Amino acid sequence: MLELKNLSFTVDGGDRSAEIIRDVSLTVADGEFLVITGPNGGGKSTLARLIMGIEKPTAGQILLNGKDVTDLSVTERARLGVGYAFQQPPRFKGMTVRRLLSLAHGSPLPEDVCCEYLTNVGLCSREYLNREVDASLSGGEVKRIEIATLMARELEVAIFDEPEAGIDLWSFSVLVKTFKNMSKRKHNSVILISHQERIMQLADRIAVIADGVVADLGKKEDVFPRLLSDLNSDCDFREGCGDA
Repeated sequence: MLELKNLSFTVDGGDRSAEIIRDVSLTVADGEFLVITGPNGGGKSTLARLIMGIEKPTAGQILLNGKDVTDLSVTERARLGVGYAFQQPPRFKGMTVRRLLSLAHGSPLPEDVCCEYLTNVGLCSREYLNREVDASLSGGEVKRIEIATLMARELEVAIFDEPEAGIDLWSFSVLVKTFKNMSKRKHNSVILISHQERIMQLADRIAVIADGVVADLGKKEDVFPRLLSDLNSDCDFREGCGDA
């Protein structure tokens, strides 16, 4: 179980400071599929980075299975089973896709298992296994490979930051099926930041983050209709856009 208790994050800009996350309290149960959505600049990605340890909160606590991880590094949290897929994944010149998947898993993976992970993210697996994760790959390809690396790990909490960004429609449909299977297995908690209606429909619960606070939170059946009625003429979450 992941628990956020009165979490705040302030950026000091010299003459003035900006409070990006304000007193957020949120619990993600074991096996839960939580979708976080909200307007541009609302703090969704910042909240995900706080959970992973990329940013440090200025106040509050983060607990994982009852253990206070607030002051732990990214590496320490990763060892405890927290995984994060970036909006813009890093590239690794000289690192093959197969080697990256094996490193994520923690031991060498057979070719057929690697192929299965790649197929699940919409890549023709045998064409990619021995390719380097470098500039020769498109942004969408690198994004899908990173998602596959999270699937290769045994995680307590898997965080996906706008996985649909830069993905073509066919591959997006494949990813939706993959996330749907993930939610059915319930082997780990999934936090997925998205504006896409099809992804929100997979959620157990939806959290709306706006102006750094939890503006709405509840079961998908309750929150999603409110989103549809509130956003008809404003920023359309279903189409997607950037975030802080």
